[in-house]
Amino acid sequence: MTSTTWAVLGATGFVGSATVARLQADGQTVVPVSAPRLASGASTVHHLLQQAGRLESVIDYLAESFAGAHVVVNAAGLAAPDQTHEESLVGANALLPVLVALAARRTSVRRIVHVSSAAVQGDVDVLDETPTVRPFSPYSFSKALGESALLKLRRDWAAEDGAPVITVLRATSVQGSGRRTTARLARFASSPLSSVAGDGSAHTPVTSVHALTEFISRVGRHREALPPVVLQPWEGATTGSILRDAGRREPRHLPVLLCRLVVDAGFAVSALAGNRWHGVLRRLEVTWFGQRQVRGWAEDHGAVPEPRISEVLRQAHLAAGRG
Repeated sequence: MTSTTWAVLGATGFVGSATVARLQADGQTVVPVSAPRLASGASTVHHLLQQAGRLESVIDYLAESFAGAHVVVNAAGLAAPDQTHEESLVGANALLPVLVALAARRTSVRRIVHVSSAAVQGDVDVLDETPTVRPFSPYSFSKALGESALLKLRRDWAAEDGAPVITVLRATSVQGSGRRTTARLARFASSPLSSVAGDGSAHTPVTSVHALTEFISRVGRHREALPPVVLQPWEGATTGSILRDAGRREPRHLPVLLCRLVVDAGFAVSALAGNRWHGVLRRLEVTWFGQRQVRGWAEDHGAVPEPRISEVLRQAHLAAGRG
């Protein structure tokens, strides 16, 4: 296997550290890069790009850090669906990715893999790989803004010889050891509140960090052209299976109509409070109803990673029991 030099931002975080371990296991050379802390009040792509262009010192630092790298993975950012401090979220999830791209353009980097979130598409019936976004919270807005800015740069640089090619990789609901979201899911699944809407057979985009990092590695090492957006593929989980794996018990099966009324009423109340609880409610909605996703680039190119979600959730149940 040919070794490639990868620069990974966010290498000490949940996704970043797992990505570094996966790439090293795949025989790749990895250079961890510390992500600067940023804040931004930008609310449009135009203003975001303007602000980024003024941060020469940050671009210089990142460009120096990328020296010799062929692929940059941006796994940095604020994974905080419930946070409401918009300037911090936009700084980490939108401004930083743009600065990464501008810095990579000054180096030998030829491919940028930006780890985004399927949350940018909100409550669409089926997640897909189009640029269409429907943000519903400060967090999802910040991720959507970052995506939109990067896709604009990709279009602008398309005819530029030697410019890096940007691919947005939308991670779904990623679970793994040490993640608070996973621990909360295990506690919920083990409790009397564990429940699904209907028979629990709905597809859910809950996935494992192992599959995500394997997918990142496959995307970055793909020898042919990549599309603007790729979606982390489905791992075969359903709304019922994730709760059985994480709780080792059968969840309650609630009437679909009742669940829909509860969720809709919750969003209405949250809207009156400035969308304060939209992140929590969206997690409940996905837990009860799931969300389907298209057959995408991974399936069409033989890049579907090994499913590990059942294993991860069973381990989370054991960890919750020990706690």
